Amino acid sequence: MTISTIPVSSLLLVLIPLVVVLIIQFSWSLNYKEGIYAALRMLGQLIIVGYLLGYIFNADSYWIILLILLGMIMLSGWIALRTVKEQRIQQYGYVLIALLTGGATTLALVTQVVLEFTPWYKPQYMIPLGGMIFSNCINSISLAADRYSEEKNRGTSNIESRNKAYANAMIPATNSLFAVGIVSLPGMMTGQILSGVDPLIAVRYQIMVMAMIYGSEGISSAVYLWLLSRSRKLS
Repeated sequence: MTISTIPVSSLLLVLIPLVVVLIIQFSWSLNYKEGIYAALRMLGQLIIVGYLLGYIFNADSYWIILLILLGMIMLSGWIALRTVKEQRIQQYGYVLIALLTGGATTLALVTQVVLEFTPWYKPQYMIPLGGMIFSNCINSISLAADRYSEEKNRGTSNIESRNKAYANAMIPATNSLFAVGIVSLPGMMTGQILSGVDPLIAVRYQIMVMAMIYGSEGISSAVYLWLLSRSRKLS
């Protein structure tokens, strides 16, 4: 089975729900401009990435792959602190350490030990898996940063703020573990099934992905919060 190409005219139809959300935000006097900007940025980024990946997959250069992964980490760190108003530069260093500790090590474990593909930098695996890991780490660290800031503003101690922020950051990832297979079939598993892969094989890959994401989110958030609470304690 091969997946058919979606015509552009049909692809435009799936944007209807997105436009509806923007209309709701506008009618409710919410920040609809941010939604428009995010949607346009998503379209632009994916189109550019589509062309770039075609080149990267054919380049067969580990230096290019390493540079891309480094760029992912650096951009992820900055995006994760998008809502942080104070000490964003200082916290950026904490986030980079957290992403390297929780994200990069998990990516290395999955690609070099679990999958063992050849060559070790195979872009068809390294880039998508890296994207999954770092994008999910962005969400968990952002939630942790917001909750930690809220707790400190209330006068909560560093340790209690850290613990509450960590629990808050892990809610989406934990909910995903509960829902997978019952409420939802995640993207990777759905894509494999649509492309004709045996469902039991797709399940193995999805277990790997879920454990990979949960672990990388949990470790990255914990390292970030540990560094943040420690710096507050010393200051």
